Amino acid sequence: MRRWQSCGKVALTVALAPTPVLVLLPFLRPMNTFPQRCYMVVLFVLLVSGVGACAWPFDPGAQVQTGSCTLSLPPDAGDEAAIRALLAAEGELVVKQEIDPLMDLWADGGFVSDAKNTPTNPDDDQFWLDKDAIRHRYVRTVFPGAPQQATPADLVIEIDAGRAVVTATTRIGDEISPAGDRWVLVQRGRCWLIESLTYNLEPASLDASP
Repeated sequence: MRRWQSCGKVALTVALAPTPVLVLLPFLRPMNTFPQRCYMVVLFVLLVSGVGACAWPFDPGAQVQTGSCTLSLPPDAGDEAAIRALLAAEGELVVKQEIDPLMDLWADGGFVSDAKNTPTNPDDDQFWLDKDAIRHRYVRTVFPGAPQQATPADLVIEIDAGRAVVTATTRIGDEISPAGDRWVLVQRGRCWLIESLTYNLEPASLDASP
């Protein structure tokens, strides 16, 4: 027990000693007594802890920025402004083909669906479920078309309790489809994220020729 009490005194001495003393003390005499060996253990632990604190700084309050919070919007930007900026950014990043910041706009568990121009018949819809499938669709289907413009237009925004439904005109290259897209966005804290996109909602035109 006395040995451990001595070790406690050594630990207190190490904690209060100036740094030069800590560095030089091991070289002043051989470390052949229990308090001296205890000193070396305590000093080693303190040095390892200090190096670890410098190498791996951790801020428990830090949060990963996602969705509209990645767009450097003004602090006083309202929900509708954030939603418009988010969808505009989606279109701009599609044109630039920047997949990583593009995927930061999406919520986990999101999906894309193709309504196949039959909005009243969901049975023929095609789905890309979750972010891996959405990423694959962007890279393998959307980007190869090299669209020069992909920003949704004529937005009609309905916001209710942290959820927004946005109807928009499709504008991808020469394709213009009024009310052809429906976006659903969700709010996480101060950030808005895309939860889903359903496109080709405009009914297919009927061929009236005999």
